[in-house]
Amino acid sequence: MTNSGTTNPGTSTDLVDHFVLHVNGADREVHDSWLGESLLDVLRDRLGLAGTKGACEQGECGSCSVLVDEMLVCSCLVMAASVVGQPVVTVEGVAPAGSPSDVQQAFVDAGAVQCGFCTPGLIVAVHDLVDRDPAPSEAVIREQLAGNVCRCTGYGRIIEAVQRVSVARAPSREGSSS
Repeated sequence: MTNSGTTNPGTSTDLVDHFVLHVNGADREVHDSWLGESLLDVLRDRLGLAGTKGACEQGECGSCSVLVDEMLVCSCLVMAASVVGQPVVTVEGVAPAGSPSDVQQAFVDAGAVQCGFCTPGLIVAVHDLVDRDPAPSEAVIREQLAGNVCRCTGYGRIIEAVQRVSVARAPSREGSSS
């Protein structure tokens, strides 16, 4: 007998034997997941990538932001099985292990890291922004980060961190156009 289209998380008929996600440049097998399981839960609970945080579970806070096929998404709203075959980048994948990216270093230098809970989602969102727009205005920065809630910093230092990255990348932009 087949399931009539409704899913009940946790029932044996909803479990998937396994599927493969391409996360941070590597194929990762996911076992014992249920079809409706969020990308957030699979990243954290199945693959051990705890950098992506879950807070609201409703796509409102941005703490679970990741890149899927170069698009910024709230991983709590995406079913993991729906991104098979698409590259996923988490905060762990924005820089080589053991060294911070320029965005991560700018956050530290600007004092933009407080409690740290929102920081991974902000880091991924800022990478998305500066990779698309290397010299964003303050208005553009504020618009891009509007989906990321931070209760500690007041955003001034976060905006400063983005501006630091933009300034630091400026010489490489000028050099690449010649």
